[in-house]
Amino acid sequence: MSTASETTFSNYGIYDLGDNLELLLPNTLITFQRISDDAFSYFREDSEGKIIEKIIPVKSNDVKIKLVPIPPLNHPAKRTNYVFLKLDKEIHLGENSAASIFVHCPIEIGIFLIYGDNHEPLDWVTCNPLNSRFGLYGSPDTGKLCKYAEVSLATDYDDSVSYVNAVMHIVIENTLSFAQTISKVIFPITDNNLYYKDSKSIIDGIKIIMKKRAAVNIAEVKPTLVDTEWATAPAWDKSITSIHNMEMTLE
Repeated sequence: MSTASETTFSNYGIYDLGDNLELLLPNTLITFQRISDDAFSYFREDSEGKIIEKIIPVKSNDVKIKLVPIPPLNHPAKRTNYVFLKLDKEIHLGENSAASIFVHCPIEIGIFLIYGDNHEPLDWVTCNPLNSRFGLYGSPDTGKLCKYAEVSLATDYDDSVSYVNAVMHIVIENTLSFAQTISKVIFPITDNNLYYKDSKSIIDGIKIIMKKRAAVNIAEVKPTLVDTEWATAPAWDKSITSIHNMEMTLE
């Protein structure tokens, strides 16, 4: 494949299927080809050299493809709805203080078939497989398996790396009577919508409130909606039940 500097990659959005369609992402080629009046072939070669081929029967000529960012939960396997973001810089908050930051949150890319108002998941890819791994939050017996990522701070919502991550806004409040440092965030990412424009993406934020519950210091994590005019990506798995909040034990 051509190098990234020589290539124009496909933007997120809707594409008419027509007779043939080629979508190009970093180190990933996707092609659709009409093989009959009521069927298409699908071919995908990803960044790891893995090839996926499918036959897609269609009932109508009015079939479209949607390419969108989705939560990073499928590679290398679907095992969890939780994400563990390890911040590259610790955030130190004094007593009864607050901070507002932007971070880079990993994503995957979903390919949907569109029939009228119905969005049907077809396939997904990751453009960053080397940084796609699992991590455990908590003890081996009772901890939560998470998708783990070491993430850097972003400057604003326009600072995402195309096809690799989305920008997330995090508000942190320390209601404790002493200073506290936070270096990681664990949350159910399926409660957060993703949004896209051209090749950029953003994701609903989270609010972290550090407080005392009984004799334990905890961080309560809840999703917050983004106020944006960017397009909303469809949910990859509509069967998932919302969790709405998460609690972390402070160190």
